[in-house]
Amino acid sequence: MNQSVRKLTISAMFLAVGIILPMAFHSFGPNAGATFLPMHLPVLLCGFLCGPAYGAFIGVLTPLLSSFLTGMPVLVPTGIAMVFELSCYGCLSGLLLKHCHLYVALILTMLAGRIVNGIVNLILLSFMGKAYTLTIFLTVSFITAIPGILLQLLLVPLLVKAITHFQQHAKDDA
Repeated sequence: MNQSVRKLTISAMFLAVGIILPMAFHSFGPNAGATFLPMHLPVLLCGFLCGPAYGAFIGVLTPLLSSFLTGMPVLVPTGIAMVFELSCYGCLSGLLLKHCHLYVALILTMLAGRIVNGIVNLILLSFMGKAYTLTIFLTVSFITAIPGILLQLLLVPLLVKAITHFQQHAKDDA
């Protein structure tokens, strides 16, 4: 199969998962998305498996389409901030994996994405006349999200390795 067709197909699958998975998590309560970060998982996987361009594109599309189709996340300010955060995730995960170990790439990507999210929230909320302090940033981005961060640290490397292994065996069998 043509490499770009394969990456496009896998990216489309991650886009669909990025819309469906948060809906499943939100059935556990209204704050489950902010706690478990289910939309982040498929975008990170897309970047690691398909590369920075596909990852960034899915990072932009996923929160926008999810917002329009399901109402989650609310577009302003959360959805817009997530567009920047997830596009950073998708792009950096693909770029960093070429230069460092998977776990290092994941941690650096997660930190950069959270910082981007904080900067965008600061700008958007300032324009809206609302406060966005360092305490709010740290609480929302790190304390509330501890379960999601742990989920990412556990699942993303396992899934990247499993999918890569499966793809290699499928290629060998073909």
